Amino acid sequence: MKTAGVTKSTIAAVLATIALIGAANAQRDKNEEPTAVLNFIVLKEDNSKPVRNAAVIMHPVNGHGQQSRGGLELKTDADGKTSFDGIPYGKLRVQILASGFQTFGEDYDINQGRMNFTVKLKRPQGQYSIYDEHPGDKKDEKAPAPDPKAKPQ
Repeated sequence: MKTAGVTKSTIAAVLATIALIGAANAQRDKNEEPTAVLNFIVLKEDNSKPVRNAAVIMHPVNGHGQQSRGGLELKTDADGKTSFDGIPYGKLRVQILASGFQTFGEDYDINQGRMNFTVKLKRPQGQYSIYDEHPGDKKDEKAPAPDPKAKPQ
């Protein structure tokens, strides 16, 4: 009976030691990987006023330029500001969405401990249509009709 109790406690001690070593290795790897603090300010392009509640979405980008799964979404405060501490160095795709503004998107190389980004969002613009009249278009001028008797050149 005593040997079985010692065996169980020995196994428990070994498992606890392995778990602690694994946790220590995981913690060391995290601390060795450099991370950055990113600060964002989102403003209106036309008057440079802050954009409140804009969604700042960040996704890591792999070496092939493809967006990785997962990501992080932040919201701007009343001053148009948001920040995050702990973004690993490397390529990062940043998208900013706000109601009433064009979506902003850009890839950045995160390579410093602290990076500041100021983004000016544009209002939506009308789409170009060939059916609308545009400045500089000549309304009443038409090309002359080809002469049916003329020989092709």
